[in-house]
Amino acid sequence: MTVVHEGSLSKDSGHELVGINEVAQMAGVSRQAVANWRVRASDFPQPVTELASGPIFLRANIRAWLRRNKRSGTPMTHVISTINLKGGVGKTTTTVALAETFSASMGKRVLVIDLDPQTNATLMLIGEDRWFDLNTKGHTLARLFQDAMDPDNRKFDITATLQKSVSDVRAATTIDLLPSSLDLIDVQDKLASAPAGKFFSANPIELLNRAVKSRIDEYDIVIVDCPPNLGIITLNGLRISDHYIIPTIPDYMSTYGIPQIVGRVAGFSEAIGEEIEPLGIVATKFQANSTVHNNVIKQLKSDKNLPVVMDTVIRQGNAVAAAAEFQAHSRTIKQKYPGDLGDDFYNLAQEIWSDLESGL
Repeated sequence: MTVVHEGSLSKDSGHELVGINEVAQMAGVSRQAVANWRVRASDFPQPVTELASGPIFLRANIRAWLRRNKRSGTPMTHVISTINLKGGVGKTTTTVALAETFSASMGKRVLVIDLDPQTNATLMLIGEDRWFDLNTKGHTLARLFQDAMDPDNRKFDITATLQKSVSDVRAATTIDLLPSSLDLIDVQDKLASAPAGKFFSANPIELLNRAVKSRIDEYDIVIVDCPPNLGIITLNGLRISDHYIIPTIPDYMSTYGIPQIVGRVAGFSEAIGEEIEPLGIVATKFQANSTVHNNVIKQLKSDKNLPVVMDTVIRQGNAVAAAAEFQAHSRTIKQKYPGDLGDDFYNLAQEIWSDLESGL
């Protein structure tokens, strides 16, 4: 256990600290209940320090323990990343369709965090005109990461950047967005050399966590659309995530990098001391009559070193391209994802939610 002085405890380290009162509020129980857990539960998180006012814990450790043990009296926010090293596999379409399905069909409060410099999720949810205005004003996540290079001149404003009630799906009224920017292309290569900050507190993988941690609990689920790489910006997305999915076309080129993703995320999870579990591999653009697609899915399922392949597949269809284009007028989710496509995304959302709630 680390011994520190009360005045030195800071949220700037990227690890938010909570006391007994805050733990009780998170769990929806009394202080005495928390005290009982500390005595009776051998796996209850150890405090990082003991102050005169009581023990101090890492908030992330408490959240993870509450989720594992189903102790919380209030629903815990689920944070998942979507990631693949190969472009064009339907990663972003899956991200947005899940967000819209969770909102429109399941009534969930959703936050989409677009970390991909291609900005496709952002354009799908708010359209090009609105994105251009935000980008011109510096109200995108690029500003957050640009501030790391010039910490004495910080301009990122999460209130101005957070876009409320996005999507052109009429019933998807509970989706918020932190938009991306093409400027992230230049930023991501410079983050490794960003200034370390006072007391070396400016860890570049903590930038997103610091910005959003006070907002996360406003949502039922947060979906992070990661870039097609394993660089620092992707690590920022994984840093706040409890789980991740790997959308992929079931062919050899698209699935080639999956072992690297799994190994890298596992190593990162171990390094930061927090669990980031794979929910599974999602087969996208699936063609039932393709021998290659069927054989690759069988191979993925038989590889015990890889995450499970989710039961739901997203079938190939012409409607996918039309769904990616933001419409100025609102439409129903069935109009945006007609026929089998809408059913596939609904089944996938149900499968993911069931796995998250069961603790898998």
